[in-house]
Amino acid sequence: MRLVGPNGEQVGIVRVEDALRLAAEADLDLVEVAPMAKPPVAKLMDYGKFKYEAAIKEREARKNQINTVIKEIKLRPKIDPHDYGTKKGHVERFLKAGDKVKVTIMFRGREQSRPELGFRLLQRLAEDVIELGFVESAPKQDGRNMIMVLGPTKKKAEARAEGRRRREAEAAESADPSSETAAEPSSETVASE
Repeated sequence: MRLVGPNGEQVGIVRVEDALRLAAEADLDLVEVAPMAKPPVAKLMDYGKFKYEAAIKEREARKNQINTVIKEIKLRPKIDPHDYGTKKGHVERFLKAGDKVKVTIMFRGREQSRPELGFRLLQRLAEDVIELGFVESAPKQDGRNMIMVLGPTKKKAEARAEGRRRREAEAAESADPSSETAAEPSSETVASE
């Protein structure tokens, strides 16, 4: 087998017995890293430390992985203009955060005979948030509901990084002692002197 030393140096091609003896002398483990190679490759290493470092790398990779979240907003076809504005604000907030938004219009009773009302409402919402998101799946009727999915133009990681930069800038601004309010004495303190 081909043997690699603990610091990555090539020891050369040795017999298995010799490799095991070297591992025992160095108080390390003999780990086969490439069993399909000709000849197989083994490395002298501390296997417990190797497993620990691999677990840390995996944990870091998982931490940096971003889950796609689908937020849902429900509307009615005859929604009040102010309520529409509020719901549109929620959709904008979700898209700015990098989340997908599932917009559902619920039809009740006779409203089911007028699906064009829901379609127009979804089209209006898509046009209102065009700078933040795009229509990922077009409006389609699903029983009593009409569903449309909006995807964000920014990726989740970009949105998080931008939010973090904004918070840091605000924190630095509020912690700055040379702000205007601290530098100027108030009119009350000047008048009392």
